[in-house]
Amino acid sequence: MKILEELTNKEVLVTGGCGFIGSQVTKQLSDLDAKITIIDNLSSGKEEYVKEIPNVSLINADLNDKEKIQDAVKNKDYVINLAALPFIPDSYFYPNEFFETNVNATINLSLAVSKEKKIKRFVHISSSEIYGSARHVPMDENHPTTPQSTYAVSKLAGERVVFTMHKEHNFPAVIIRPFNSFGPNITQPYIIPEIISQMLKDQDEITLGNIHSKRDLTFVSDTARGILLALVVEGIIGETINIGSQRALSIKELVQEISGIMKKEVSINVDSTRFRPDDVDTLVCDYNKANKLLGWKPQVSINEGLEKTIEWVKQNGISFNKPFKGWTSSYRKKF
Repeated sequence: MKILEELTNKEVLVTGGCGFIGSQVTKQLSDLDAKITIIDNLSSGKEEYVKEIPNVSLINADLNDKEKIQDAVKNKDYVINLAALPFIPDSYFYPNEFFETNVNATINLSLAVSKEKKIKRFVHISSSEIYGSARHVPMDENHPTTPQSTYAVSKLAGERVVFTMHKEHNFPAVIIRPFNSFGPNITQPYIIPEIISQMLKDQDEITLGNIHSKRDLTFVSDTARGILLALVVEGIIGETINIGSQRALSIKELVQEISGIMKKEVSINVDSTRFRPDDVDTLVCDYNKANKLLGWKPQVSINEGLEKTIEWVKQNGISFNKPFKGWTSSYRKKF
């Protein structure tokens, strides 16, 4: 889109830029010839996802390092905050760490941004999980916020921090609430890579938890494009905007879609130990506001996105960083 050409030669700071969505945001910024600085502690993201992308400088640091954050925001035109602990089951076991990263670090970054008058826009990335299960569908930005996990509570707290500090310190903030994104550069054991990886093992049966929950699915390149538009579109300071496809599938339907693409018939073993304590039943995005304000709508179909994701998993496999000292992967297998 022509409006995104405004980012050419601009200085952009991307926190969490080595992560799943972050690396796609970084790639799209580089394609526009922006000059990108990434801050990432690599607890979730991977340096390999960005090392071949031109115009990128990586600072391996934590957002709680106030001095490095203050230095990083200097002389920047735009800031995108994607840094977060993202995997919901981790939050059951590490609530302090989730609030430290998703709330306190957001305060540090917001304060640093508020002191830099050159910054034209600060886009903070929240999550659709802050809504909890749908009370009506599709879900617009006025849907009640009833978070059902420690992760979701921390994301809601983080976005409210940004909004209130934007009012108190008068810096140009926009909040984006992405619904479930999927695609290459996977960093966490989310449901789509989990299904694909089990199917690649040549088994006739795969084991999953709740197969009836429904999620709105958006290919990661579409999500990233929405985030970039939020940097440059005029007249949206202070707005909160959903980014999602309004195309929801249950996990059972998702298995059917993936098995059809992979041409492999599998049965599903439902393992009740994999059920989350208070799982969200349904998330379906209303993206009317994004369309109206940003001119955004999804471009990649679920089928096309799944084909690209399956091919990426085949070529790259799946491995995950260990975000915490003493962390083990055993409990993750339950979710």
